[in-house]
Amino acid sequence: MKLVNCKIINKSNNPLPTYQTEGASAVDLFANLKQPILLKPKERKLIKTGIYISIPLGFEAQVRPRSGLAIKKGITVLNSPGTIDSDYRGEIGVVLINHSNENFKISNGDRIAQLVLSSYHKIKWQVVDLLDKTERGSGGFGSTGKK
Repeated sequence: MKLVNCKIINKSNNPLPTYQTEGASAVDLFANLKQPILLKPKERKLIKTGIYISIPLGFEAQVRPRSGLAIKKGITVLNSPGTIDSDYRGEIGVVLINHSNENFKISNGDRIAQLVLSSYHKIKWQVVDLLDKTERGSGGFGSTGKK
């Protein structure tokens, strides 16, 4: 496991994003709220975290749903994964949506999402007239599943 230094400013009264276990790949993000928010069925809202980070060039941060919220409450991250680019310096916000039929209350300090740091490669396009052939070809959207 390689550790990567990331600068962070925490303007919330919550702890820094933390790994919950030794083997965890993501840190938890906490809601930074002055008062609780009610997320109604089928409603989406931007939930602020009070966290600002500086990601090294060649990396991105991905905001992902928490599996417990998804299975138990029907709450997930709408634009999952949400990408935070290395040149973004604003507050991290999480777009949550309520897929359940019940109201969901979000309070300050609630764990609302996960954040993963990931390296990436930039694309250098090579314009061609033909692509290499594969067994799958242009089949997509379930084409390799049961018939």
